[in-house]
Amino acid sequence: MITQLMIDGIKKCVKSVCIDLALPYDDNVPIDVERPAHLEHGDYSTNVAMQLARTFRKPPVQIAGMLKNKLEEQGRFENLVSKVEVAPPGFLNMYIDWKVWAQREFALPSNIGVKAVVEHTSINPNKSAHIGHLRNSCIGDTLVRLLRRTGYDVEVHNYIDDLGNQLADTVVGMLNVPYKNEHSRFGDFCWDIYARVNREYETDPRLLEQRTIVLHALEEGSGNLSWIGLLAAERIVREHLEEMNEFGIGYDLLVWESDIVREGFWDSAFGLLKETGQFYRETSGKLEGCWVLKQRSSDTEDNESEHHADKVLVRSNGILTYTAKDIAYHLWKFGLLDKDFSYKRFADGLWTTRVNGIRSSFGQADIVINVIDHRQAYPQAMVKQALEMLGYAKQAAKLRHVGYGVVSLSPGAAQELGIDTSDGKASYAMSGRQGIGIKVSELLDRMEGIVDHKRSDKNGLPSRTIAAAAIRYYLLRFGLLTEVVFDLQQATEVTGNTGIYLMYSYARAASILNKAEADWNIKPAVPDEIGQMEKAEYALLRHIAAWQDTLWTAGKELSPNAICHYAHELATLFNNFYAACPILKAAEDKKAFRIWLTSKFKETIGDALDVLGLPAPDRM
Repeated sequence: MITQLMIDGIKKCVKSVCIDLALPYDDNVPIDVERPAHLEHGDYSTNVAMQLARTFRKPPVQIAGMLKNKLEEQGRFENLVSKVEVAPPGFLNMYIDWKVWAQREFALPSNIGVKAVVEHTSINPNKSAHIGHLRNSCIGDTLVRLLRRTGYDVEVHNYIDDLGNQLADTVVGMLNVPYKNEHSRFGDFCWDIYARVNREYETDPRLLEQRTIVLHALEEGSGNLSWIGLLAAERIVREHLEEMNEFGIGYDLLVWESDIVREGFWDSAFGLLKETGQFYRETSGKLEGCWVLKQRSSDTEDNESEHHADKVLVRSNGILTYTAKDIAYHLWKFGLLDKDFSYKRFADGLWTTRVNGIRSSFGQADIVINVIDHRQAYPQAMVKQALEMLGYAKQAAKLRHVGYGVVSLSPGAAQELGIDTSDGKASYAMSGRQGIGIKVSELLDRMEGIVDHKRSDKNGLPSRTIAAAAIRYYLLRFGLLTEVVFDLQQATEVTGNTGIYLMYSYARAASILNKAEADWNIKPAVPDEIGQMEKAEYALLRHIAAWQDTLWTAGKELSPNAICHYAHELATLFNNFYAACPILKAAEDKKAFRIWLTSKFKETIGDALDVLGLPAPDRM
């Protein structure tokens, strides 16, 4: 990794200058190495001299000059840097020797032996999945790929909330709301039932009493109602898995909430929490009879706070809140409970928690990453707080919540669904309770039709595969907390920041390399003279060199859209190079280098596509 090599080298130079000046060396001085936006400012640059000005009591330009001399003495990062310049007010601009770079292998820092448990998808098993759920899954799966690419041992969990209100609503609806219609999938039938029962609650409060009865039955787990809930949940989960598989999304373990309760996980967590003195049973007021986790003094104590209910872990009627079960689950994730699940196979390569199963080695995480809607930030913070209260500060620091914004529909997409858009809003929110939204299966069918209509050559990837990739990329390319306004037409554009554009660029490079070997039998090779490049060649090579740094930073920051941004810029630079610089018809002294550069692009964009979960096709 180039930047880490430079940071380590600059640290040595700073330490050497400190010795020369008889100054103490501070290993915590921030050393940032960046790629300047303008090529004339070098390939890499650092402002460390300006960071040291106060300590050294010298002008930054003078400090930069001293560091430059040290870099020259120490071999300019093992000859990787051909030139170092000092620029006002104290920058060090460094230029890569690209011939040396091309002959060297760079490795990412090692994460071998570090286990990360990533929880994502975790859709309520009460109806078909919609596009908002799919954004969660695409983000989670890309993080899994990113972490594996950067050396982590990754275990993927899909948490199934089979004791929650949503499943109870669907069961109440199936038993109390007469409904007949043609559906090819059970989840689609439940989609309609769920919306209908929520409308019925408004006119028939007795149905809400039925929900409480069903919730108790689901938690007890032995009667007719619980079996109806289990059968419905399992059928819908299998449909969810089929849908996610079309997007290349998979899991290692399904964790059922009911197993957390029935196998005593909450009982163990309950015992630990009672010992803290911060978990107690309210004896008066609105929360009388509830078991409550006391908040830090900095947190609100207002009983009317929108988050107050999340402080309750056990309601007065004995029903556990989601947060209570989540605390127990996370204690297990980190290997901090005296309990473990037993497991059975659910499908090929996929295990599930199950009573009377076999033992296995799931959990025991070093790092836990949860991909959950940003609106769940407060309950996630409560889980972290509970770990800290129990004395597990190290584990709490390794628990990371990856929040994301909601997905809405563009006016065009909303119109296709029959939603009234006469009010002229910029986007239209979805609502499961109202039955408004676009199901994942429906979305993929529609996108497949659009892709198929736009294609002239249909001999490459299947239109459905292209459609899935286009949807996936569209949901990934925005900042995590950005609201995604999904537009079907925009997502399938051949040019611009789309998955289809990236795949076309890969296919173009593959075609060039196939022709190069077939027609000229020229093997991609590094020419003797790599320093004389066209601007388009230089810009492409420079961006290729930044791939490992991008990978590492995106993994550290858990930022899938950083990979999208890099890949789109890479594809754009390659297509600019393709337009400006003949490759197969280039002069003989340039042809070999351009073919080699094309091969480096294909290798790099292929790696990026794999991390993003997109195909790398030789032909579209």
